[in-house]
Amino acid sequence: MTNKTGEKTDIATFLKLAEGIPVIDVRSPSEFRKGHIPGSHNIPLFDDSEREAVGICYKREGRNKAILKGLELTGPSMKSKLDQGLKIAIEDRLLVHCWRGGMRSEAMAWLFSLGGIQTDILEGGYKSYRQLVLENHSAGRRMIILGGLTGSGKTHILKFLEKSGRQVIDLEGIANHKGSAFGSLGQPPQPTSEHFSNILFDRLKVTDRNQPLWLEDESSNIGTVFMPEGFYLNMQNSPSIILLMDVKTRLPRLIEEYSVYATEELVESVRRISKRMGGDNANEAIQALYLGDYAKAIEIILHYYDRTYMFGLKKEDGKNIFLINTGTNDIEANAMKVLEAEKKIAW
Repeated sequence: MTNKTGEKTDIATFLKLAEGIPVIDVRSPSEFRKGHIPGSHNIPLFDDSEREAVGICYKREGRNKAILKGLELTGPSMKSKLDQGLKIAIEDRLLVHCWRGGMRSEAMAWLFSLGGIQTDILEGGYKSYRQLVLENHSAGRRMIILGGLTGSGKTHILKFLEKSGRQVIDLEGIANHKGSAFGSLGQPPQPTSEHFSNILFDRLKVTDRNQPLWLEDESSNIGTVFMPEGFYLNMQNSPSIILLMDVKTRLPRLIEEYSVYATEELVESVRRISKRMGGDNANEAIQALYLGDYAKAIEIILHYYDRTYMFGLKKEDGKNIFLINTGTNDIEANAMKVLEAEKKIAW
């Protein structure tokens, strides 16, 4: 499909073209950081302070004055923006969008055309993309939720299932957080909730809706990231397979996973949940950490997490839940138990 430079393109066509043509987001850096189409490049027409100045001018003096102000601010940087576009373009093609698909994207499409780059502008801009994302997250689909006590190896089991051909999305991997007070250890900064939903949409759009999607059981938030409401509701109404194993069976994996972190990092994580654990329990766990007794510290912490998880599980009584009691922490063996439980799910 060939369009004239600057021609508007609907969101479905835009995303299809984006599989082979780079996307340029011309919104300001702060808008881009809040959320963007995964894989897109940010070449802002205005930086944050320039955007604010043009907006103030528009409100006070009108559209024409705002345009002149914009030209005044961006004129010196136009060469740099075009240089960036030329480096990113593939076969002299780029896709461009701003917030609503208006003046900013049209201005940058014109600039890129001076360098011989053919552009398509997203009709409705990033706003139309976000509408599609939210609609997608609210659409029902078959899911299987893998739950279990902390340290049951759920993430590892899901990776095994994925290698076995099941559809899996690692929500904690997208959120850069392992979902507990210790979840940020060793992780990069978390995305915003908005951008999390964009990445999730990007992963979902390549899955087969005719096959169930496997996910790890999560609360409505993973660290500072909140899941899309419709998607989370879908999870809550989906069948769950729950792994139950005793503390001693879970200890080796948890010791291996968390003993690599600095003591002060672990202590700070305990302090974040000290009120919920109880002051005496938290202090005992902290003392054990300073002594290097990871087994004792983890057992104390697990007592809190297990109690909380089992209380929540009792509230779910009557839902489509399958409990698996296991005496091993072997990933493959437990994955096989999970697959046996899957056969009992009636869709």
